[in-house]
Amino acid sequence: MADVVQYRLERMINELDDLEQRMIFTRREIAEIVKQRRKFEYRLKRPSPLKEDYLAYIEYETQLDSLRRLRKKSVMRELQKQGLKTNKKMKKSVSDFAGVRRIVDIYRLAVMRFKGDIELWFRYLEFCRERRHGRMKKVLAQVIRFHPKVPGVWIYAAAWEFDHNLNVEAARAIMQSGLRVCPTSEDLWIEYLRMELTFLNKLKARKVALGEDVGILAPDQISADEKQWRDENKDLYMPLNEEGEHNEGADIESEKSRKKIDKFQEQGFSILRTIYSGAVEALPSSFSMRKQFLEILDATDLVNSEEMHKEILSDIKRDFSTQPEYWDWLARLEYNPATTQEISEENTHSQVEKAVQVYEEAVELLPSAIMFNQYAKFFMGVTALLKGENKPSGLAGQSASYISHLLRVYEKAETMGCIDEDLACQHISFYLQLGRLDEARKLAEKLCREKFSSSAQLCLLRVSVEVRHLTRDSTSPSKAELLSIFELLKDALTRVSTSEAESLWLMALKIFGNQKHYFEKLVEISIKSLAKDGGTENGFSLSSAIVNFVLQKDGVRHARDVYKRFLALPHPGLAIYRTCIELESNLASNGDKDSLVNARKLYESALKNYDQNLSLWRDYYCMETKMGTSETASAVYWRARKILKDSSALVTQDL
Repeated sequence: MADVVQYRLERMINELDDLEQRMIFTRREIAEIVKQRRKFEYRLKRPSPLKEDYLAYIEYETQLDSLRRLRKKSVMRELQKQGLKTNKKMKKSVSDFAGVRRIVDIYRLAVMRFKGDIELWFRYLEFCRERRHGRMKKVLAQVIRFHPKVPGVWIYAAAWEFDHNLNVEAARAIMQSGLRVCPTSEDLWIEYLRMELTFLNKLKARKVALGEDVGILAPDQISADEKQWRDENKDLYMPLNEEGEHNEGADIESEKSRKKIDKFQEQGFSILRTIYSGAVEALPSSFSMRKQFLEILDATDLVNSEEMHKEILSDIKRDFSTQPEYWDWLARLEYNPATTQEISEENTHSQVEKAVQVYEEAVELLPSAIMFNQYAKFFMGVTALLKGENKPSGLAGQSASYISHLLRVYEKAETMGCIDEDLACQHISFYLQLGRLDEARKLAEKLCREKFSSSAQLCLLRVSVEVRHLTRDSTSPSKAELLSIFELLKDALTRVSTSEAESLWLMALKIFGNQKHYFEKLVEISIKSLAKDGGTENGFSLSSAIVNFVLQKDGVRHARDVYKRFLALPHPGLAIYRTCIELESNLASNGDKDSLVNARKLYESALKNYDQNLSLWRDYYCMETKMGTSETASAVYWRARKILKDSSALVTQDL
């Protein structure tokens, strides 16, 4: 390995001598460069070099080459100030090319080592493109050979041929080869169409620039003043030919120009139709690709574009009319609140009405919660525009009608049985936004009592509505009001499983944490719920939340009493064990010996149920190492080696 590194460093002698002779770097700086390169070369010659080693070397060489260029410019300025000629002194030599060549070699070694890293290949390509290196074509061929199933590779290669080499035939051949290998790539089909239309636009621009076609760049031999004088004095200025003959010649020229324009438009239309047919055949179920084709068609001036537009819309309706996404997109073609523009009130209202007609047709054909959800989101966007500072003038007079229509949408979804939990919460929240608290309260009560009795999200919303209702006249509720809220929460907590009722329990602890009588009842409810559902291993732990709440409110002694009640349950869960161990370990670290004994008991109890948990053994061992003795730590280690099935996992820094 050392011989190879030394050989590579010796090959840099000519470059380094040139840098010193040109006074770009001093001898001390060159020695530092050699030192850094030797370090990087040794890292690359390891048995298993990392990708980061190659990237760090590339980054160093890139910065070094940038510094070399800056130093060279500085030296040239100094020589010019001294009146010396700089052409011979600073003509390009070996040091001007060595840096880029070395970076390319490092990239080549890196991609050969990590052939499957597509990001590294693209970094290599970008470097070659920026430095206009001649290896670019070879690298493109290699990356296509190693990653033929990556559409971005074909697109990049075609773009380089099209933009850099100006070789349209090669770019077209690459894109067609890519489509044969990756026929199901949406991006390839779309980029192929854009490339063909861009080439057609370039041809038309060339015709206009040469004066062979009609356009703003077409040359005009007659000045503007002379043309105006001739127009004003037609009777005085007449050609020798007859007037009819002159008009006939003008008509012929106009007809030729029109035919030339039509020729380009027809060719573009033919290209779009051909590519669209092939794309639909390869990807018949891609809705997003059809939308992109339609956007490109709308942005391009082609012959028969209206007919093609109708044809694409007809194909989309035929293939995707059973999907809610299609109807939502179709309605937003008429009016989209997210991309609205300043138009008249009459036009805005008519556009919204057309969108409503599409949605109404959709909910009749596809009566589903998803469809009603999208319908409601549309009107939520419209009403949000009405509340904004820059609301469109076209919506100002329709605020009340749009709000009432949105409420009818929610009611229709409920009537047709297409309401889900999300839609129900939106309905209640919208009543709250309008300030209609009583109606929101009645609706929440109705939905929680009937269809969504086990929905934690809806129960939480109902409780929050009740709290707002009871506290709107006074800041603190009365005893009777507290009792009603508690009964409501109790009913919800007993019906909803513990794993889904995190927000409900946190609200209950927040409201009744300082009410001793109600808090004890909450603890009893939690014990019953955990006895039925069991504790959790990860995520939200109800028992841990209550223990931490009691610890902050009443102190360690009460927290111990509470966690002992939870640990006595059949399946307390690993999370409560970890919470209790953390509590006792913190106290033990402050010198409390009883807490250390309690922590050991908790570890032993937890390991009876979770004896294959490696992290639990590791934490136990770490605690004994810090607070116990070497004998107790060794005992924990050998017990773990004996009990754990995968004993190789113990070979770590901690165990």
